Amino acid sequence: MKKILVILDGMSGLPLKEFGGKTVLERAEIPNLDFFAENGKMGYMYPLGEKIIPSSDNALVGIFGNDAGECKRGYYEALGVGFKIARGDLALRTNFATVDNLKSKKIIDRRAGRNLSSKEAGELAEAVNMEVKLPCKFEFKASVQHRGVLVLRGGFSDNISSVNSGWKGGRDAMMFKFSEPMDNDPVSKYTANIVNDFISQSHKILDGHEVNVKREDKGLLKANVLLTRGASAEIPKIKGYGSWMSINAMPLEMGIAKASRMKNFAYSIPDMRGRDIYKHFYKLLKKKSGFCVKTLKRSHRDFLGCYVHFKEMDNAGHDDRPLDKKKMIELVDRRFFGKLRRMVRRYGWKVVVSCDHSTPCKLKGHSVDPVPVLVYDGENNDESKGFDEKEMMKGSLGKMYGKEFMKRTGLG
Repeated sequence: MKKILVILDGMSGLPLKEFGGKTVLERAEIPNLDFFAENGKMGYMYPLGEKIIPSSDNALVGIFGNDAGECKRGYYEALGVGFKIARGDLALRTNFATVDNLKSKKIIDRRAGRNLSSKEAGELAEAVNMEVKLPCKFEFKASVQHRGVLVLRGGFSDNISSVNSGWKGGRDAMMFKFSEPMDNDPVSKYTANIVNDFISQSHKILDGHEVNVKREDKGLLKANVLLTRGASAEIPKIKGYGSWMSINAMPLEMGIAKASRMKNFAYSIPDMRGRDIYKHFYKLLKKKSGFCVKTLKRSHRDFLGCYVHFKEMDNAGHDDRPLDKKKMIELVDRRFFGKLRRMVRRYGWKVVVSCDHSTPCKLKGHSVDPVPVLVYDGENNDESKGFDEKEMMKGSLGKMYGKEFMKRTGLG
């Protein structure tokens, strides 16, 4: 039986007053996901543990049956954008962000307003690569919108702190702090100094760049600092899924798929036009849904499994936009799961649906809450009547953790 794993990023959440005490999932009209749930089995998962807030990277690494210690986000992001990484090279995920100045330590927005176009980011990255001078070779690449990857070539340590990832929230979430060594090893100290030198030099270049001058004239936030996280200087050892295909275009998910030896099918992400980021998100969801359906129809015979990841509803959770999160889930249900349902009926595929983490709108960030797990094989079902946080607690699959997810769902 062919297996389809669909991860809906940050889809689950908590009850909301504006939804009458129901969650976004409970309010969403998702007849196709509900069909799979009613005719399949439900359960719930803690991706890392009951008291650990997951990020997408360590959750996905765990979900695919690996030790969370093999979470090397910088490495996966670098692999996803096409870099070749040798042991000792330091790879870091970066964010173009907006800072008042490096002395005030106030981060205004860690995603530069979430409306930086990939074209703008590319121009800024080109200037950084040309003008920053370091005592080592380095490569910096903008990937999608505010995202990017920095690779320092040579013998470096990854035992350094992040420069504000921000996703955990809290009082210090918007305070800038340079990278620090996490031990007394001279290599760690040297590495932190090089990273901080890169950040300081690039800030001076970015702050006065023509792209940011134009953005400021338009009333938009400058993309004038690079925040780094996910330092990786070791090549992770993770399980291989060489008989699987992956349909993903975001760097992290592509990188994890490639590291797992899946054949990845990617589509070109269109650049944002205008400044309405949510109009752009809906466009991305429509394009990905259509691309996934076409790719599955064309290539499914060559693989035993397929991994698909939808990102955009997580953004709506972070931005506290429950109505948009609801519409996004409904769009994916209609445009992807509706057509998947017809293909499953024709080919007899097994479908597993879950999330990498919960992103409640009212928290504007990830949470420790469990996420739904749905398994549909066309033969076995339980008492679940729909796909949401209440129904998952009734399911016969019960509680599970990310490290056992593949076995418990019959994927591994």
